[in-house]
Amino acid sequence: GITFGPQIQLYYLIALYTFVCTGLMFAFTRTPLGRMLNAVRDNPERVEFVGYDTQKVRYIAFIIAAFFAGISGGLAALNFEIVTSEVVSAPRSGAYLLFTFLGGATFFFGPIIGGILMVLAFVLLSELTKAWLLYLGLVFLFMVMYAPGGIASLIMMNLRVAAFGRLKELWVSYLALAVTAMIVLLGAAAMIEMVYHLQLNAALGPELKFLGAKLNAKGLNSWFGSAFVMLTGMGLFEVTRRHFKKQWGDIQEFIEKEIKRREALA
Repeated sequence: GITFGPQIQLYYLIALYTFVCTGLMFAFTRTPLGRMLNAVRDNPERVEFVGYDTQKVRYIAFIIAAFFAGISGGLAALNFEIVTSEVVSAPRSGAYLLFTFLGGATFFFGPIIGGILMVLAFVLLSELTKAWLLYLGLVFLFMVMYAPGGIASLIMMNLRVAAFGRLKELWVSYLALAVTAMIVLLGAAAMIEMVYHLQLNAALGPELKFLGAKLNAKGLNSWFGSAFVMLTGMGLFEVTRRHFKKQWGDIQEFIEKEIKRREALA
């Protein structure tokens, strides 16, 4: 029978609740109250000007959010069979906000992406390196600087380009950006791992393994080699970024002209 003891039964239970709640939340965003929440988020002063109480709207949103959060908490209690104070601590609350931002707070599917990233970071990344919080902080920093709309905004911008048939022109630039960014990350990560090794594992000796290679945390060759890789990658990334910026600008200019042309013909 169904006891919700085996993990496979819990998996299907959680999956069912996830799809149902996601559908309900999406339906809620299409209601007048849901659209009013978007308006309050974007321009609360204008909403108050037309006669709505923004405080009451936010209060109702908080109640609805607490309802879905309660479902999530109940399912987590069934899955882990334990509830500690850590799940309601400030770091955990901050993590929810951080990954919501990384996913894209202004899009419906943004927090879903953020939730997936949160699981990957807490379960996989934390097992790979002790410096995972530093890497996470750097990712957050770069997202704030270059993509404040989160991953969802990047997806939507590229979908807009794809709708006008120009996305295929960017795949070479995207590949070049990814390769050069990986080179920068490789050099920077090597130095970060050596620093953490000196701080946390100095008793084990200066040598450590990094992606199959042996590094000496006290050897100049390892430090100069890592710095050379990082700086070379940064130079290549900057050249690639400038080319991509010009290409992206040309495509956006074409899209704007195409929109005006279609509006003139309509």
